[in-house]
Amino acid sequence: MGVAKKKALLYNLGYMENTLKTKNQNDLPRPLRSDEIIKGKVIGTGRSSVYVDLGAFGTGVIYGREFYDSKEELKNIKIGDNIFTKILDLENEEGFVELSLRQAGKELNWTELSKKKEKGEVITVKILGANKGGLLAEIQGIRGFLPVSQLSFENYPRVKEGEISKILEELQKFIGKNMEVKVFDINPKEEKLILSEKAALSSKIKEILKKYKVEDVVDGEITGIVDFGAFIKFGKETLEGLIHISELDWQLIDNPSEIVKVGQKVKAKIINISDDRVFLSLKALKKDPWENIEKKHKKGDLVKGKVTKFNPFGAFVEISSKIQGLCHISEFSTKTKMEEILKVGEKYDFKIIQIDPKQHRMILTLVKK
Repeated sequence: MGVAKKKALLYNLGYMENTLKTKNQNDLPRPLRSDEIIKGKVIGTGRSSVYVDLGAFGTGVIYGREFYDSKEELKNIKIGDNIFTKILDLENEEGFVELSLRQAGKELNWTELSKKKEKGEVITVKILGANKGGLLAEIQGIRGFLPVSQLSFENYPRVKEGEISKILEELQKFIGKNMEVKVFDINPKEEKLILSEKAALSSKIKEILKKYKVEDVVDGEITGIVDFGAFIKFGKETLEGLIHISELDWQLIDNPSEIVKVGQKVKAKIINISDDRVFLSLKALKKDPWENIEKKHKKGDLVKGKVTKFNPFGAFVEISSKIQGLCHISEFSTKTKMEEILKVGEKYDFKIIQIDPKQHRMILTLVKK
C-alpha cells in the first residue's frame, strides 16, 4: 500500500472513530447516494490516485480509469484544493468512496448550460465541424449542434435549388470560427444540446427594428437568392430581410434569379415585421398590371393566350404582359389529356368565364374548334 493511500486510510478511520464518539445517532449525517455530486478537499495524491476528504462521509478516491480520464485536470490539483466529484461506489473493498471528477464536471456543465438557457444568456462557441444539416460545436466539453434553420440570415447558406453538396461547402467555411449563440433546446439525459445563432441575435435585431415600420421604403442590396425568394440587406445597421418569391413581381415566377441578381441595388417596401424577422416586397413598388383591367377585359371576352406551364390545377395562360389566367383541369378530365391537347409555348383561343381584379384571378375555358 502506498504512503498516500495509508495516510488517507488512517485519516478515514480516525475521522469515523472521532465522529462516532462525539455524535449521537440523531446527529449523524444523511446517507450518501450513488450518482450524487459532492464537494470535498484533496488530502492526498498518489501516482495514479487522488484522495478526497468528504467530511462526515469519510474519504473518497479517484483512481483507475477515472484517474486517467481526468489526468489533465488532476495534474494541476494541489492538496487543500476543493473539488466537485460524482459518487460511483459508496464503499469499495478498501473502505473508500469511489469518485469521478470527469462525470461530475460533465453533469455540472449540463446544469450550467440549462441555467444559461433559462436566463437566455449568449454564449460564444467555436465551430468544430459541419454536416449537411448544420454546424457542430463544443461547450465545456459538451457537443452541441447548430441547425441550418437556426443560423442568422447573414450566415444562412444561399444555395440555388438546395443542392446538399453546395450547402455543406458553404457551412464548412465556418469551421474554426467563433459564433455567438443561445441554448435553443437541451436534454442532459439524451445528451442533446441544440444551439441557435438566430436566437442570440434576436434581441438586438428587435431593438433595431423599432426604427422601422410597415410601409417604409428602404434602399437595399440583394445578398442571396434561394428557391423561395431573395435576401436583401438594408439600413445602416445592415439588417437582412426576405423578399418572398411571390413578392418579387406581379407575374408568376419559377426562379427568383429571373427578376433579381446578387449584388443588385433595389428599393423595397416593408410589408411585415414579425419579432426579429422582416419581410419586404419589390412588386409593391411596381404598377399593378391588374389595375383597371376591366377596361381591357371582361367576362365573356374571347382572348388569345400562350400556355406558360402546367400544374395539378390546370394550365397557366399568358393573356398579356404579366397577366395570366388559369384554364382549369376540369376542362380536360385528366392532366394527361390536358397535356395532349395543349402545349407549353403555344397560343390558343380562350374565353374568359370569370375575372376578379382584386384577387388577380382570371378563369378561362378553351375555345374548341
